[in-house]
Amino acid sequence: MSASNDLAAVRQIKRAAEAHLAGKANTVAVGVGYKISNGVVTNELAVMVSVRRKLPLAELTEAQAVPRSVDGVRTDVVETGEIVAFQDPKAKMRPARPGVSIGHFQITAGTFGCLVRKGGELFILSNNHVLANSNNAQVGDPVWQPGRADGGTSADQIGALAEFVPIAFDGSTPAPGNGCSPLSSLLSAFAPKPKVQNVPGDNKVDCALARPTTPDLVNADILNIGVPAGTAAATLGTALQKSGRNTGYTTGTVTQIDVRVNVNDGGPTATFSGQLMAGAMSQGGDSGSAVLDMQKRVVALLYAGSATTTIMNPIQYVVDALGIEVVTQ
Repeated sequence: MSASNDLAAVRQIKRAAEAHLAGKANTVAVGVGYKISNGVVTNELAVMVSVRRKLPLAELTEAQAVPRSVDGVRTDVVETGEIVAFQDPKAKMRPARPGVSIGHFQITAGTFGCLVRKGGELFILSNNHVLANSNNAQVGDPVWQPGRADGGTSADQIGALAEFVPIAFDGSTPAPGNGCSPLSSLLSAFAPKPKVQNVPGDNKVDCALARPTTPDLVNADILNIGVPAGTAAATLGTALQKSGRNTGYTTGTVTQIDVRVNVNDGGPTATFSGQLMAGAMSQGGDSGSAVLDMQKRVVALLYAGSATTTIMNPIQYVVDALGIEVVTQ
C-alpha cells in the first residue's frame, strides 16, 4: 500500500510537516482529508492546508507557497477564510454584525441582513416586516439589537427606521411614497419612481433600512461568512449560504426561480412574483438574512418560508427598490 493510501502513514507525515505548513502566513489549519479535484472529492488521501485566501502561485514567493507534496503525499489547498469562534446570534453585540438578532421595537425579532450605502450614508438592511413592523411603523421608530424576543429593551437601541418599501397586501391599495413622512411622501410625488415597486398581487420586495445611531455600532463582517464581495444574480442550482438569527450558518441551493408565491404575514396575505426558492435552510427569525453565493456575493434577501422551503427576494430587486449598494469593506 502506498503512503498516500495509508491513513496512518499520511497522518504521521502530516504531523511531521504541520508546524512548517501552519507557520505560513496565510494558513489557518492543517489536517488529513480526501483531495478535491475540479470540485470533486477523490479517494486519494492528502495533507489538507486551509488558507484565509487562495492566491495564484504567481503571486506567492517560494516561502509562502504550499509545496505540492510532502514526503510523497500530495497536498491540497482549501480556502476557508478566517476561522473564528462562533458567536450567539441572539445576543447583544457591539459592533453588531449581520446575521444577528434585530428588530423594530414592537416586533419579536428578525435578522440584520447586511450593511449598505445610500447617498454615501451607512444603513442596516433587513425586511420591512423586521424593521418596519409590516408597514405599521413610522420613520424614526427605534430599532433594537437584539430584538425584543431575545431580551432587547430600549437600552439596546442601535438605530432608527429610515425607509421601507410598503408591502401591498392582497385587497389593499398601494401605500404612497416609500415608507417616508407625509412631507417626504409629498416630495416623492415629484421625484423619479424607483425601478421596483410593490402593488397588490405583484410584490417584489420585503425590505427596509435602519440608520445606525453612530456608524461605529455596526460592522460589515457577516457572522460566520465574512464581508460580502458585492452582489450577483442567482439561478437554478446556485449554491447558497446565509447566517441568521434562528438557525445560524446554513447552506442550500436555488431550486426554483421566477416564483409566484402567496405569503401569510400573520393574517394578511401578500402575493410576490419573480422570487427565488431554496430548500430548508431557514426558520422563523431568519427573516432579513442576506443570502450569498459561495463567492460571498449577496444574491438575495430572505423573508419567508416553511418547514421545507426558503423564499427570497433577488437582491437586484432590493437594490433597485431602495437605491442602495452593498458594503464590501
